[in-house]
Amino acid sequence: MEEETEEDENLPPGEEQGMRDSLLGETPEGAPMPAEVPSHDGREKEVRSRVPKGGFGWVVVLAATWCQGSIFGIQNSFGILYVMLQTEMDGSQQHGMDFKTAWVGALAMGMIFFCSPVVSIFTDRLGCQKTSSGGAALAFIGLLSSSFTKSLGVRYFTYGILFGCGSSFAFQPSLVILGHYFKKHLGLVNGIVAGGGCIFALCMPFLLKTMGTAIGLAHTFQVLSVFMFIQIFLSLTFKPLLPTPVGRSKTQQCLAHTRKYFNMQVFQKKTYRIWACGIATTVLGYFVPYIHLIKFVEQRFKDNTMEWIPLVCIGGASTIGRLVSGKIGDCIPGLKKIYLQVVSFVLLGILSMMLPQCQVFVSVIVVCLCLGLCDGFLISLMSPIAFELVGPMQASQAIGYTMGLMAIPMTAGPPIAGLLRDHFGNYDLAFYLAGIPPLIGALVLLSVPLLHERNLKKTAQLEAGKEKTQDGMVNGELLPGSPVTDALV
Repeated sequence: MEEETEEDENLPPGEEQGMRDSLLGETPEGAPMPAEVPSHDGREKEVRSRVPKGGFGWVVVLAATWCQGSIFGIQNSFGILYVMLQTEMDGSQQHGMDFKTAWVGALAMGMIFFCSPVVSIFTDRLGCQKTSSGGAALAFIGLLSSSFTKSLGVRYFTYGILFGCGSSFAFQPSLVILGHYFKKHLGLVNGIVAGGGCIFALCMPFLLKTMGTAIGLAHTFQVLSVFMFIQIFLSLTFKPLLPTPVGRSKTQQCLAHTRKYFNMQVFQKKTYRIWACGIATTVLGYFVPYIHLIKFVEQRFKDNTMEWIPLVCIGGASTIGRLVSGKIGDCIPGLKKIYLQVVSFVLLGILSMMLPQCQVFVSVIVVCLCLGLCDGFLISLMSPIAFELVGPMQASQAIGYTMGLMAIPMTAGPPIAGLLRDHFGNYDLAFYLAGIPPLIGALVLLSVPLLHERNLKKTAQLEAGKEKTQDGMVNGELLPGSPVTDALV
């Protein structure tokens, strides 16, 4: 009996137990147990051995590449749609139109981050397949319905809310599902997906510019909705190999997931609180170039017909930055990775301030290439730093809360820049101010590894003090009548 009880205590709760029972063909609860029950370590090895090494998984990789590439290709190329929206409404000369139009793209990007914690619950509860397909369907409806209206207020809902929420629900499961089909080469697979997304980032600005000129904004939205319509069916390949949990009611499972993802335990760590607030501060100006860069180039270089090239440069350089920073980050131990993130934020702020100083188009290209590299470093370092701060068991919650905190400033930045452009007639002050939050956030993040090292020293001193106390007790220093005991009394 003692061995059976001990074995049950080692069993993981919820999903992992249901996964292992289903994969290993164990008997449901209440049924007679077989004569020989494999040990915990044996079951763990057998479950891991059933994860395939490719095969149908490469189809899943293709689907994930299409998902991530199409979603962020459209999101990061909104600067072209931004100009087309104003042209359609003849709003380029109307006061306040830059502020109002910027909300369309800012809401869409902000909703991806804002919905992240909720999407985690849906993914665990319904599975990757249903969550991603439903999200792609919602994004499809949002893009298609945007083509049947010219009202900015309606497009706040159709493009900003529907497409933004749908993108979040479609995108996040595409990250999770890769771990179901790959184990040894998971890093390589993620690199392939990121590299494939680069193709969309390079092609989408040119495609949007060409379609906008040839068929107009309404039909452009309809063509973009086809990308999400295809994703509905591609998401059907996200079939989890690890079954949904069994042995508990749906209500119990829902409550368990709610407690798991909405507990505030990670905020008890001071270093995480500082890091999350620093990240949220820096992204206030993060999305400003993606929305306003095209119009800035058109305004500054009126004879230039290649205004879409800077977005291509940012997208391509960002992909290179993600791949390179992953290798560099592996060589930097512990929380010292934050120093690399600090450098990236400082450069991001300086480069944003340099945009108004560019007097030739080539200089804009150079600045955008550097912006893309910094962007790639920032994105790829988020997860490793979260693991270092809170540990692997709470990393998903930490990332989810951080993305939720990023949503509000990331959404507010572009409209503020549009408001400044409406008031002053140019983007100079908007880009100068967009560079300040990354510099402030970098200073905040700089304190995190220093505070972490101080906490480690305090912990080491406490442990040394305990060991010294224990040694004193052994040596008789704390016996009645000893100097130490008298001093304590």
